[in-house]
Amino acid sequence: MVKKLFVAALLAVAAAVAAAPACAAGFWLGAKGDQPAVSGYDVVSYFAGTPAAGSTEFTVMHNGAGFRFASAANRDAFRASPDRYAPQFGGHCAWAASQGRLAGPDPTIWHIVGGKLYLNCSKDADAKWLADVAGNIAKADAFWEAHEYGAEP
Repeated sequence: MVKKLFVAALLAVAAAVAAAPACAAGFWLGAKGDQPAVSGYDVVSYFAGTPAAGSTEFTVMHNGAGFRFASAANRDAFRASPDRYAPQFGGHCAWAASQGRLAGPDPTIWHIVGGKLYLNCSKDADAKWLADVAGNIAKADAFWEAHEYGAEP
């Protein structure tokens, strides 16, 4: 009986790991783990107010994730201070993280709060997140830290 319970528990853990989103040091890299960070968007461009697609010509690896940039200047800014520009919660949906789970982001739904980049996965999630930004950030921070998904800014 104990052996059956152990096997069942082991299978449950394996299923949970297999269902988890693909991450490199916590960064969202797509469902199969084969995408660049933030779906290839230039994270520095968010801080200028206009997110732009990055180029493979300007790619930097950071904590196991490939970040693309629209220009050499943005690439260099990221290299100088990656923690300043990398999205919070590994680029996962900030609302989902506040609810204790991970979800892939929509890189067109974003906010800069306190000098940090937050992404959400849908307009609905974004509206819920915006209803209590500080509270949702605190809950998502606690979730992220408790699960040690990786080195985060």
